[in-house]
Amino acid sequence: MPLDGRTQTLNRLFKDKDAQDVMEHALTMLGDVAMVSSFGAESVVLLHMAAQVDRNVPVLFIDTEMLFPETLEYQAKVADTLGLTGVKTITAKRDVLFERDNENLLHLHDPDACCALRKTEPLEAALRDVDTWISGRKRFQGGSRAALEMFEVDRPLGRLPRIKVNPLAHWDSSDLRSYIETHNLPRHPLVAKGYPSVGCMPCTTRVNAGEPARAGRWRDQAKTECGIHFGGSAGQQG
Repeated sequence: MPLDGRTQTLNRLFKDKDAQDVMEHALTMLGDVAMVSSFGAESVVLLHMAAQVDRNVPVLFIDTEMLFPETLEYQAKVADTLGLTGVKTITAKRDVLFERDNENLLHLHDPDACCALRKTEPLEAALRDVDTWISGRKRFQGGSRAALEMFEVDRPLGRLPRIKVNPLAHWDSSDLRSYIETHNLPRHPLVAKGYPSVGCMPCTTRVNAGEPARAGRWRDQAKTECGIHFGGSAGQQG
């Protein structure tokens, strides 16, 4: 069955199922699977769900080398707490960084190019042989995510299409808080400091009371996504 028809069928079948059911199906029935995790403010929920099914699942963590130190510490803590053995840190190649951003200032004048260099391209290379990948996007985050389905087709440029799974698509912030509290999961240390959504240091600010959770990402810019989640390609990412 073509992937478009297959994902439509899966969305019908799992319409009234919970996120853990979606996760289990993705990890056991959809071929070679990898999770992509920022180990950000809400990431622990999806990681915990995956650990209930398979603690050896490949988890791709993109280190842009511009992350908050707290994120790096949190990544190690969560992986250890959940017993995740398949976490793999992805970075841009040194020679490519030297050629295109040798002073680490690209984000100041072309943030899209910086995201492509440090996130999108390394991730696309890591996903090269993957049939299915799992993300933590949710509809309540707004923007291009507002109509998100649990199963969709990802069409990377120059490569065969694959399935992308969003188990938490229909969750809201209260669902996430409840899950974290119920399972006593560690919180990202920056959440308590006013960062409900955490990206790279240069492009993430605190969020004021009443603002959307992602208001601190690329503040005062038209940019709202890093590119890995843009419709036609994982290689166009947060």
